[in-house]
Amino acid sequence: MNAEVTLHLIRVLEKTVSPDKNELLSAKNFLEQAAEENLPEFLKALSDILVTVNNSPVARMAAGLQLKNHLTSKDETVNQQYQHRWHQFPEEIREYIKKNILVALGTENTRPSCAAQCVAYVAVTELPIKGWPVLIQTLVNKVVADNSSEMNREAALEAIGYICQDIRYGVLEHQSNQILTAIIHGMRKQEPSNHVRLAATTALHNSLEFTKANFEKDLERNFIMEVVCEATQSQDTQVCVAALQCLVKILTLYYQYMEPYMAQALFPITLEAMKSENDQIALQGIEFWSNVCDEEIDLAIETQEANDAGRAPIRVSKHYARGALQYLTPVLVEKLTKQDECDDEDNWSPAKAASVCLMLLATCCEDEIVPYVFPFIKDNIESPNWRFRDAAVMTFGSILSGLETNTLKPLIEQAMPTLIHLMYDESVIVRDTTAWTFGRICDIVPEAAINKTYLNTLLECFIKGLKAEPRVAANVCWAFIGLSDAAYEAAEVNEGETPETYCLSPYFEYIITQLLETTDRQDGTQANLRAAAYEALMDMIKNSPLDCYLVVQRTTIVILERLNQVLQMESHIASHNDRHQFNDLQSLLCATLQSVLRKVREEDAPQISDAIMTALLTMFNSSSGKPGGVQEDAFLAVSTLVELLGFKFVKYMDAFKPFLFMGLKAHQEYQVCCAAVGLTGDICRALKQLIIPYCDDIMTLLLANLSEPTLHRSVKPQILSAFGDMALSIGSEFVKYLNVVLDMLNAASRLQVDQNSYDMMEYLNELRESVLEAYTGIIQGLKGLEQQPHPDVFHLESHLPNITAFIKRIAVEGDISDSMVASAAGFIGDLCTAFGPRLYPLLEDGTISQFLADGKRSKAARTKSLCNWATKEIKKLRDGQGISQ
Repeated sequence: MNAEVTLHLIRVLEKTVSPDKNELLSAKNFLEQAAEENLPEFLKALSDILVTVNNSPVARMAAGLQLKNHLTSKDETVNQQYQHRWHQFPEEIREYIKKNILVALGTENTRPSCAAQCVAYVAVTELPIKGWPVLIQTLVNKVVADNSSEMNREAALEAIGYICQDIRYGVLEHQSNQILTAIIHGMRKQEPSNHVRLAATTALHNSLEFTKANFEKDLERNFIMEVVCEATQSQDTQVCVAALQCLVKILTLYYQYMEPYMAQALFPITLEAMKSENDQIALQGIEFWSNVCDEEIDLAIETQEANDAGRAPIRVSKHYARGALQYLTPVLVEKLTKQDECDDEDNWSPAKAASVCLMLLATCCEDEIVPYVFPFIKDNIESPNWRFRDAAVMTFGSILSGLETNTLKPLIEQAMPTLIHLMYDESVIVRDTTAWTFGRICDIVPEAAINKTYLNTLLECFIKGLKAEPRVAANVCWAFIGLSDAAYEAAEVNEGETPETYCLSPYFEYIITQLLETTDRQDGTQANLRAAAYEALMDMIKNSPLDCYLVVQRTTIVILERLNQVLQMESHIASHNDRHQFNDLQSLLCATLQSVLRKVREEDAPQISDAIMTALLTMFNSSSGKPGGVQEDAFLAVSTLVELLGFKFVKYMDAFKPFLFMGLKAHQEYQVCCAAVGLTGDICRALKQLIIPYCDDIMTLLLANLSEPTLHRSVKPQILSAFGDMALSIGSEFVKYLNVVLDMLNAASRLQVDQNSYDMMEYLNELRESVLEAYTGIIQGLKGLEQQPHPDVFHLESHLPNITAFIKRIAVEGDISDSMVASAAGFIGDLCTAFGPRLYPLLEDGTISQFLADGKRSKAARTKSLCNWATKEIKKLRDGQGISQ
């Protein structure tokens, strides 16, 4: 690129910070065009501008940012495309850019270093394939060399920090010693520059995952811990906070190595940090102990699981939280009295962190926490100072989940009159915390909330609370959810039946009316109030007894009227914000509609189904072409209607079909696609043979989805289950789809995933369960209901080796859920009844008999019974072949 062109590019880059919007737009357009015309040359020119120290700081910084933005993206898919694109550039251009950005490192006079970001994102692309072998040593040298400048050390450490943050796990493990050497060198208290210490401490935080080998060696671990603990004493707040963040992460990653440091260093350092007046420092101190509790709660669960399985636990708790309890609680409750009067929901403060830490401490230490916090609650719950009243209530609400019911019930009964009184407090913050505490009480000790002694006065203060400020009203809505769950569970009823009445019946209609009014409040968007009120309404309806059915019917009509009113508003939407609120409201109404429909009696459904379906079709029509959350909720509402109407839903199929198909094609909005697939299965089950005219189109779309590489993986198991639903519904008509579906199921059943990835193992189990559901639906559908299997089932015969191999794979590959064991056992039984003795050679396997024997010992009744049945069916086959035991 000649000097004139470079000069023009510099001027354009300088305009990227112009206050003039036209100049900004013109610069943006120019840079986009330059990138499109010849990206490698454009990036090469940017690296020239970045490396030239005589250029203005603005031009250099803008060049670095442009370069970085063409190397990386927050979107993982785009990021991979960028990395692939980088490898396609000519080698000489890549080498040229790498040389420039490395030379630029440490020459900028702006922070943070743009060159460091460019180096890091090229490194993240190159290092995994063994590219740029000199990089790490070059960066280390820039840090440890005696004559290295402050900017050189800082920029090199920043680059190391960025690389460690984004590099794939395992890539840098063999270079961790070199990296750690540079980091520790930069963190030492002898380092004169706080900027360098901060860059080094941040880099350590980002590198902790892959320094495991160093933490396993006493000497190296001691040295790292000493340097980190020293850095927590820095007078520079940023360095101190970064060092404390390192301690928080070290505790989580390397809990088992912390015992030598806890009493003499970690406990005093973090306790002092908790007491700090500086919020950033206090937050890290509190976070440290929250993480200790998290770890020790997990370790308690692991120990219990190991004891149940009759083996020694791999790791054990050191009970640091219990040991520190008496010292931590006074600091935490004191932090609770430092609330911000103009509290912003999104602003994380020491007071909020202290509340979470107290909850975790209570869960971890259980009843042991009571003597340390109760004096504070008692002394301050009626304090003339609102801050202390609020802190006392917050402390009480925070510790509830950890205590034993026997400890908790008398404490709550004693506190009930005071808490009800505090719902009328002059301070909105106190009322808000009290409403939140009632939500916790209703959730954790429901029997105390529905106690006859207080129920009347409690409901009075809740109803008044619904008219209070949005934050208070939203917490009251949450409390109503707990209250309705508690009342329903306490009602006398046979299992699976709806109770005749419950303790909220006399108040039910009034509560529903008040909640409906709350959903309509002008300030309903604040504190998520409208959504909270609709959720409470849904829960009240879901938990309604038989004597409240008339109110449920009336509520159905109200929701339907509201839905129609909202749909008429669409033409008046003026702004993006209006559209957002409109969509939210439609979603809430659809969800509430589902809730009320589940309670509507089958005989009443036809009277309202036309009106409901008309409203839902209008909604689909209005959002046509722009699928999203609203469509997902509308599909779920249709699903509930299908459940209610059964085969009578067929009258709506022709009108609904285009929208169902549109949902099945919504690959980018995978939640919508998932809801549409689930609904397809529901419709098949409801319509049975009446679905046949629509099956070709449905099957074409489902098969296309399975072959679509961009479709989110979570949809695919649902599709396999839908095949089973269709096969079960249409029986022999499914034969024409059989071979292609069986090929798909065979491919899915052979999928291999990374055994170390929890997410992928969870996905594999979900996929396998769906394959079993599909096979079960197919075999039951083709076999028919007669004693003698229908001949169509023998179309499966050539696939039996694959099918039985899949069952054996499930049996040997260990850790599977009860529901999958039940599905597999049920399927084995179905295979036996369909194919008779000819199947026995394929099932004559110790793996399957052991699998069923293990299943017979399950605590789940369904699993046990299906395993027993499958075992008996195999025995019949064996006897049928005349095989002796």
